[in-house]
Amino acid sequence: MAGLPNACSSDWKQMERIRKNHISRSDPKKVPHGTPLNKTPDMDLGTNIIPKERYTSADFMEKEWNEIWTKVWLLGCCEDQIPEPGDFICTNIGRESVLLVRQKNYEIKAFHNVCMHRGNRLADEGLWSAESFVCGYHGWEYDSDGTFVDIPDLETFPQGKPPCSGLSELPCDTWATFVWFSLNTEVEPLENYLGELIGHFEPYHFERMAMTRWVTAEWNCNWKAGVDAFAEAYHTQITHPQLLWYQEDYDVQIDLYDKHSRYLIPFGLLSPRVDSVGEIPPPLKFLLSEAGMDPASYEGPINGIREAVQHHKRATQVEQGKDFTDLHDEQLTDDYNYLVFPNVTTNMHSDDLMLFRHRPHPIDPNKMLFDIWMFDLIPEGEEWPKLPKHDFRPEGSTRSLGLVIDQDASNLESVQAGMQSAGYPGLWLSDQELRLRHFHKTISDFIGE
Repeated sequence: MAGLPNACSSDWKQMERIRKNHISRSDPKKVPHGTPLNKTPDMDLGTNIIPKERYTSADFMEKEWNEIWTKVWLLGCCEDQIPEPGDFICTNIGRESVLLVRQKNYEIKAFHNVCMHRGNRLADEGLWSAESFVCGYHGWEYDSDGTFVDIPDLETFPQGKPPCSGLSELPCDTWATFVWFSLNTEVEPLENYLGELIGHFEPYHFERMAMTRWVTAEWNCNWKAGVDAFAEAYHTQITHPQLLWYQEDYDVQIDLYDKHSRYLIPFGLLSPRVDSVGEIPPPLKFLLSEAGMDPASYEGPINGIREAVQHHKRATQVEQGKDFTDLHDEQLTDDYNYLVFPNVTTNMHSDDLMLFRHRPHPIDPNKMLFDIWMFDLIPEGEEWPKLPKHDFRPEGSTRSLGLVIDQDASNLESVQAGMQSAGYPGLWLSDQELRLRHFHKTISDFIGE
């Protein structure tokens, strides 16, 4: 294999170098007023049933592979995971495997994870470090920039070296502290692909957040079912009843862009689905405590907690070692949930980021890989924590992923099984599920339907 796990990657001084690099490269002209808050104009997406075959058909899966996965920009890793030259991550997407490698000049390059001799993969999925890539089959060696270093017994190849310079390179770029790649060598610039989202993420300053959790779970459902579960709040009242005492789930702002979408969920409010209560419910007490406020000392109305927390966090940000200057007051409490098409879901908060990656199975439309990446804002002056180890949960694992995600996961295998029924034609969607309809509209745009 290419090398051993890199223990040095988690050194906080190396992380500081990357964070300073991000700060120096930030362009304030892109975010003059912070994350946009205005609702986008309504979009007429029709009312047709979404055919179930989009979730169950191997033929449709092949269309997605040919027209979406091999055409778009995809999330590979966060920059902090590969801080030093020779650090690299191997990430799989469908039938492909990709190497994202920190170069000697600290740039990042992407390559197909395949030896140019007999097609052997050079590394397993995960985080590694090596001075070069050496194929474990016949010893062909490549430098970190992908160029050939050594081909054993080259004189015995009558045709000479392959007509390439080394590994097959792919487009690679960074945005919002994350590394993106594309399987399309002629893909449009990343900034063009992200479109309206440029400027939305930057005010959160993810370079100040450390990765604290890295989990991959095998789920028995289509990757789109995974995306769907995090793109609407309609299921909250039944699947996550505990959240009704903590967030608005009915009158949610939905914003649809060219390819991407979001909704904005106010935290710190009771859902309109529950009756008023006489005392502060435990979830709202927790919100107060997390902000550094004593719930027992709060004397305002329950529906005033959200605003009180916003004011307190703004007033105490300096003593907490946090800088919320670029965030609106609403962002100090609320959940900004984005879908970066096709498969990245973000739950963005002032103090943390929950990022989910929904990856297709190589051959089975009824399976997927679900990645959980958690990040916490590190107060100024505190030591940067070590990178978490990759925690893989194979199919059938009963280890908890966290209450809310466990609740979502409990639905998805049943959903996928139900979609096989002859009695079910497809998705019948409400206005609360508008992001799902927009998601499928974008899929149709790519595959030409």
